[in-house]
Amino acid sequence: MASPETGVLAARARALAVLRIRSTALAVALLPAAVAVVLFAGRASGHLGAGTGWDLARWIVGALAVLSLLLAALVALVVARARPALSPSVPISEKSAPDLYRLVRDLADRLDVPAPSAIALTPDCDSWLEDRTHRAHGPPRRGTGAARGEARRTPEAPVLVIGSPFLWWMRVAELRALLAPVVAGTGPSAHPDIAAARRFIRGLDAAVAVAARARGPLRALPLRFVGRVARLLLRAGREHATIMERAVAAAASERAQTVDYGLRIVAQEQVGLAYAGWDRLLTRVALPAWRMGRWPSRLDAGVVSALTELSRRDRLANGFASRLGERPACDLLEEPGAIDRAASLLAARLFHGGPAEPGPDWSPVGWGQYPEEVVDRKWRLEAARLHRVLDNLPATALPPTPAAPAPDPASAPPLSYARSSPRTPADRSPVGHHPVDGRPGGAPPADRPDDRPAAPAPGPTLARVIDRLAQDERAGDLVAARLGAEVEREEREEAARQAARGGSAQDATVGVAWGDGMVAEGGLPLFPLQPPRTGRELLADHVTAMVCCAAVDTAGAAPGLDWLDGPALLVDGARRADLGRPVLSLVDDGDAEPLRGWLTTVGVRPEKPVRLV
Repeated sequence: MASPETGVLAARARALAVLRIRSTALAVALLPAAVAVVLFAGRASGHLGAGTGWDLARWIVGALAVLSLLLAALVALVVARARPALSPSVPISEKSAPDLYRLVRDLADRLDVPAPSAIALTPDCDSWLEDRTHRAHGPPRRGTGAARGEARRTPEAPVLVIGSPFLWWMRVAELRALLAPVVAGTGPSAHPDIAAARRFIRGLDAAVAVAARARGPLRALPLRFVGRVARLLLRAGREHATIMERAVAAAASERAQTVDYGLRIVAQEQVGLAYAGWDRLLTRVALPAWRMGRWPSRLDAGVVSALTELSRRDRLANGFASRLGERPACDLLEEPGAIDRAASLLAARLFHGGPAEPGPDWSPVGWGQYPEEVVDRKWRLEAARLHRVLDNLPATALPPTPAAPAPDPASAPPLSYARSSPRTPADRSPVGHHPVDGRPGGAPPADRPDDRPAAPAPGPTLARVIDRLAQDERAGDLVAARLGAEVEREEREEAARQAARGGSAQDATVGVAWGDGMVAEGGLPLFPLQPPRTGRELLADHVTAMVCCAAVDTAGAAPGLDWLDGPALLVDGARRADLGRPVLSLVDDGDAEPLRGWLTTVGVRPEKPVRLV
């Protein structure tokens, strides 16, 4: 078995190879200046000729030397001042997590390595060390010049970045075993040659990013040259840097063999399980809320519920829920709720895009309010969008539809949403849908009974959707295309609003949001969770939403939350998961009989109007 020192020596050898590339580049930049010095010194000492040819050579080489030095200074200045990439994270101060800092320091003492300088959380299932010694990555330095110089000369250990789902799902002993090989990496990171090679590679990478973002001819031309030089140096040192990092990881793993080795195997099993639950929670539960302008404020706590539900359903995960009786790692935090809220907001910005702060159009939602404020509203918004598209279809694509009967308030009791006053289906029109009297606001207020129409138009019904999709083969493709265009338009408008808010927020918080690592890029997510949905998928989702609205309004069903599958329809307190196949039969094949049979079984009355948002 190789010792940790062997891995450090191998990493140092590769680090020196990277530094030799830097030295070679510096030598190439100084070569014209050295030749010019030799030519002018030879002329002054009389050892070189004084003819016209020698004088011309001296001035040509001198001009090349000046140009080379200017270009080298430009590259060095951009590489030194460019801000290296910073992983988005939530900084955790020692005051807010003294037990966590104590655990990490005890672990570093057992491994005989320097302790990390700070701890941060990231909404991902991973942990690593990150060098944040660049002056742009920390709070503004205060003090005298001597104090600042002393701080620059003192080497600073890297920051320990921990995946926030680990703190809520793992137990304290499991977290310590999982972090052992990560903390052990601070030993090789403190080596001067390895640290210098890493700074050089990060500076080149940051210079490439600066060159890619250059705007304007005066800035783009010199920065384009800097970007090409940086990419050339990165290609030259890529293999050496890769092998160096592998050697550092091998050395850290060997050093951590002496700390909780048996428990590390169990912790690695929990990593895979946590990743599966975190992925399902983000894509199935959080994403619908984000699209509604709401962000769940306790995502990490939701991981525990999702994984507990997974252990209940999957026999392979059986027994993992019994660990919940032990002390969770989130107990190491003084205020786990506040930290969970910050990590949840960061996850929303990472995977969906959006403002950095809550607002009227970007507000948090708790798990208790999720079914009412997200699921129910999502269904009704999608049903309203579906009816808007049906209203705007050309007459040739619409088959004749039977007139809907007048609504019966006794059979379809009105429901209220978000603490608003109850309204009957006829009192509320979908967005963009106007009653026959032409007023866009629906029925007038109750204090003006003389203006109310004598026979209000019937509200939207599920029967209308089923008939039009089943009786006309062209209607399905046309509705799917119109829905895709409508959703794309709404997403563009939302991205434009977020970009407008993000620009002003960024200008107002320059130098304040330390440790976040996020840069406003037009309101777009850095890591989109899912590719754009196809037209058929959108149509299936909207038809499902319409069916759920009808079930809630006419059959006494209720919106619910499934921790692994997201929005769910509850009938008699139990989840109905058999709606997908009948809807796909209608959308893909135009066969409405399976869906009509399902509606009959549940007791849904498709001819009754539903309430839309």
